[in-house]
Amino acid sequence: MDTILYSDSEIINKVISNVEDHEVQIIYSQIHRDEEGNITFEDYQYNVSDSVYFYPASTVKLPVALLALEKLNELQKQGVPIDLHTHFKTQNDTLYSNLEKEIEKIFGVSSNLAYNRLFEFLGQDDINKRLAEKNIPGSISHRLSAFFSHNPKTQSIVFKQHLDDSIPVYVQNTIENKIPSKLTLQRTQKGIGYIYNDSLMQKPKDFSEKNYLPLSSLHGIMKRIHFPELFPENQQFRLTKSDSEFITQTMKRTPADLGFDKSKYYDAYGKFFMFGDSKKNIPQHIQIHNKVGYAYGYLTDCAYIMDTKNNVEFLLSATIHVNQNRIFNDDQYEYKEIGIPFLAELGRQIHDYELNRKRQRTNIHQ
Repeated sequence: MDTILYSDSEIINKVISNVEDHEVQIIYSQIHRDEEGNITFEDYQYNVSDSVYFYPASTVKLPVALLALEKLNELQKQGVPIDLHTHFKTQNDTLYSNLEKEIEKIFGVSSNLAYNRLFEFLGQDDINKRLAEKNIPGSISHRLSAFFSHNPKTQSIVFKQHLDDSIPVYVQNTIENKIPSKLTLQRTQKGIGYIYNDSLMQKPKDFSEKNYLPLSSLHGIMKRIHFPELFPENQQFRLTKSDSEFITQTMKRTPADLGFDKSKYYDAYGKFFMFGDSKKNIPQHIQIHNKVGYAYGYLTDCAYIMDTKNNVEFLLSATIHVNQNRIFNDDQYEYKEIGIPFLAELGRQIHDYELNRKRQRTNIHQ
């Protein structure tokens, strides 16, 4: 890790020389495969701490998408006749959708509305219970970009087999959830001010009631998706084989692959590592299974990256904060100037390192 972070890259050096202000955390996992195909990880960490808070933004959509599939499987086993393609709408929706479309929106264009619908399907108590059972630290307590974001009550949901059916196949009533406790972590009070109702509040912004998903949890979730057999059964996501294939395929696809407008949603729109600072097409032999998040000056990416041409694979998770004036909600964040270039260069540097790293077995699964 030191070889990469203290290289002659100006982009990386600029951030690492000011690491405290940028709140950088990085986890990099080398993947070792022996002659029998057995897999082990060699993990490297930089400045990582579960007790130091950063805002996870849209990365919380990753576990929520997985847990929605898990709950769907449980309902099916109970005899509820719904699947990924069953039409549904929440009480505030005017149009029907289905779980497959909403999950594709989450990974394709990081839709907040899609995440919020899955949040209603699960409820925060169930989300956090399922994470805890899997030994994944975190607290997901609110919706995103919604005026009722912290409402402990979920909306009711109606499922229909056909849109013109008069009788639904399943109705999920409102779920009452507990009001979550405030976070007791380091650095939940941030900055020197924030904009509220067009006025500058000259005091730190309080993040103690925000979502919490540390980098180690994101990294662990990515490992569980791609290498579930390396975890005890009770710590795995309970997905069917087709669910796992759907998730891994959806994660690596570009927005255009998923049907979104390429002129607006270029290949690296939601892929910061290696290509985030470019609007060029991502080469087909580079597969990036990931989920990014950005808000309040925080940029986070968590990825499993495969280079099928060069038989390279690795896991990389990182977060950085870019808010030079330390004011929140003023939309003056250095995403394009500092944050995304750093994450893109970090991905390239580790990919280059992996190209030259000796490995016992060179063939990876494709």
